[in-house]
Parts: sequence; C-alpha cells; structure tokens
Amino acid sequence: MSKPIYVLNGPNLNLLGVREPEIYGKTTLEDVQALCEVRAKSLGKTVVFLQSNHEGQLVDWIQEARTKACAIVINPAAYGHTSIALFDALKAADLPVIECHLSNPAARESFRHHTYVSLVAAGIVTGLGAKSYELAVEAAAALAT
Repeated sequence: MSKPIYVLNGPNLNLLGVREPEIYGKTTLEDVQALCEVRAKSLGKTVVFLQSNHEGQLVDWIQEARTKACAIVINPAAYGHTSIALFDALKAADLPVIECHLSNPAARESFRHHTYVSLVAAGIVTGLGAKSYELAVEAAAALAT
C-alpha cells in the first residue's frame, strides 16, 4: 500500500464549528477529516489526520512524516505566522507540502499576511472553507511520489 498523506492541523482547529463561525464556518474538524478521507480515497490515497495545540507535537509529526508519508497538507493556524521550527521541520521533511487555510489570511489582519510555511510549501489553498482541505489533499496526491 502506498504511503499516506499526513494532514496536520495546528492550534485551535479542534474548536472548528464553534470558534468564530463567521470566519471559519460551522464545519467541525471531524467533518473536515471525513472530507479529506473521502477525497483521498477517490484518488487512491489515504490520510493520517492529526491536530495539536502544541508546536513541538506538530514538529514531531512532521519528522515522522519524513519516512512514513508521501506528502504533507498542513493548516498551521497561528503557528504559520510565528514558527520557524515548523518551517525547519517541513524543509527537512523533503516531501511535497501544501499549506491550507479555511479563511484567506491575505484578507485579514496584516500579521496574518506572511507565513513561514508558505516559504517551503509547493502550493497554498486558502479562503475556501473546508473545500480548502479537499483541494489541498488533491494537490498533495498529485505531487506525491
């Protein structure tokens, strides 16, 4: 069986559906996971879907993905704007990386306009709500070896 796509989720994404639904929508993280699994299956892939509020845990999963995954989809959430550790881990993973966001960071506060993850990502999907994840999985599958 081929290696899975790791779909990693950063801080506060466990609160999807209840946290600022006017920005992030009412879809829960469990709903997003189901969408990713269905899209991956339609492409002959599987996903490992994980969420943490802890930067170090995300780094550990990125390092794990280096040998166990074919690609990484990551919604780094706030860590995208602050974490050089995520940038370094993703760069070292030597895998296709797709960054995704439910909202469009470029249309929000100025501190959200730059992400360190985007510097290592092959592509970025933003602003499409849960559909961002589906398209990110599709892109990751297309780039995976």
